[in-house]
Amino acid sequence: MVGYRLYGYWRSSASWRVRAALTFKGLPFETTPVHLVKGGGENHAPDYAARNPLETVPMLEVLQDGVVTLRLAESLAILEYLEEVHPNPPLLPGDPAQRAATRWLAEIINSGIHPLQNLSTLQELETAFGAGAAQKKAWAARFIHRGLKAVEARLAVTAGTYCMGGLLTTADLCLLPQIYNARRYGVDLNRYPVTLRVSANLEKHPVMVATHPHCQPDTPPEERR
Repeated sequence: MVGYRLYGYWRSSASWRVRAALTFKGLPFETTPVHLVKGGGENHAPDYAARNPLETVPMLEVLQDGVVTLRLAESLAILEYLEEVHPNPPLLPGDPAQRAATRWLAEIINSGIHPLQNLSTLQELETAFGAGAAQKKAWAARFIHRGLKAVEARLAVTAGTYCMGGLLTTADLCLLPQIYNARRYGVDLNRYPVTLRVSANLEKHPVMVATHPHCQPDTPPEERR
């Protein structure tokens, strides 16, 4: 029997993407929490670094009768693997041009926003340059705005109920976690009306509700809904 083990952190937007994909496709998986702050970050522990040399989450292990047969890291690589191995229900459109447009949206978020406002970047700003809380928040907001401006322009072309019309796609699995982050950093989302409309629809989708950061096994009690 094939199953999956997902190493992640409750508030990690990249982990949320993979949780959502596994849930959407109806795949059995177990969760192994990796706290990114406690003790300097459990992701830096030698045993975890041996599995994932970049020391990030998420990481997915493929299990065959309980034995690990494959390890994968980087959320979009994991999503592509799941789509190839479990194509139904799909998270990419059938048309090649639409598939490319979906990946474009996902990469605006994954490459153009996420790494510039994630925890490790903000920690480095503090350690290397003495940035305080307000400066880190302003830095994150600046790059979130830059990326969401591009997202808004693309959604004006592609959006329906979700990012790519009526089909839930990998772009949606990237978008809603990024909007969650944007709110944490106090970003004014009213500048992006199409993005807000799509996000509001995603917030009601059963998969996104079930995989929300506030209802994970490692969610702190004060953050639970």
